[in-house]
Amino acid sequence: MGGTDRLADYKAKRDFDTTGEPSGAASNLPVGHRFVVQRHRASHLHYDLRLESAGVLLSWAVPKGPTLDPAVKRLAVHVEDHPLDYFDFEGIIPEGEYGGGDVIVWDWGTWESDDDTDPVGAVERGDLHFNLDGEKLAGRFVLVQRGRTERDWLLIKKDDDAAHGGWNPEDHPRSVKSGRTNDEVLAAPAQTWSSSASWAAPTADELAALDDLSGRARWQVGECAVPLSGLDDVVFPATGGQRPLTRRDLV
Repeated sequence: MGGTDRLADYKAKRDFDTTGEPSGAASNLPVGHRFVVQRHRASHLHYDLRLESAGVLLSWAVPKGPTLDPAVKRLAVHVEDHPLDYFDFEGIIPEGEYGGGDVIVWDWGTWESDDDTDPVGAVERGDLHFNLDGEKLAGRFVLVQRGRTERDWLLIKKDDDAAHGGWNPEDHPRSVKSGRTNDEVLAAPAQTWSSSASWAAPTADELAALDDLSGRARWQVGECAVPLSGLDDVVFPATGGQRPLTRRDLV
C-alpha cells in the first residue's frame, strides 16, 4: 500500500485549517531510515515513537516514554501512520483538535531493522526488532504486540552496550531540535512550526548570521529569536555518496 493511502486515518482525524500539524501534502522529501520521538503533552503526557518506512512514519504512543533500562517494559499503543513531514514537527496543536497540546522533538536519528527484516511485514506480524542511533536513544529495541487488542504493544530495550539501568526520559526534557522544553514551546507559540503559516524566507543577512552561529545561541529571523544548539552535530550520516547532514543543514 502506498504512503498516500496509509495516511487516510491521519487526515480524517484532523482539520488542517485549524491545526498547525503537517497535512502530508509535502513532496520531494528526503527518504531514508529516520526515527523521531516527540514529547507530547495532550490530555495525558506521552512520547510518540515514529519510524520511517514505506513512505510514512510508523507510530506508537508510549505513555511513560522510552527508556534505556532493559529491565523496564513500556506500553506502546500502535496509532495511525503519520506523514514524513511530521518528522520535525514541534509546536502547539490547538485545544479541541485531535491530540491538542504542545509537542517537542525529544529525540531523532536513524534506525534499522534487525537482519534487514521488512519493517512493515514485521509490524503486521506483531514483532519488530530494530536498532536506534539517536542523540538520546541508542542500541537494540523490540516492539512486540501484546494485550487484548491489536493496538497494545510493548517497547523493550535489549541488554547491550547502550543499556543503562534506571534511565528515565523525564531527566532529559529538552528538544534536540531547538533546545526548548515543552513549557518554552507553549509560552512562545509564534516561534513554532505551522503548515498553514505564511513565513517570509530568511534574508541573506539572516542566513549569513546562521552560518556564524556556534554553541548555544539564538538565531534572529524576522521577529523571532530561535534558540539553537549543536548546529554542527551530524544528524544523518553520509549514505549513497551523499554528504552527511548536520543540524545546521536541517535548519
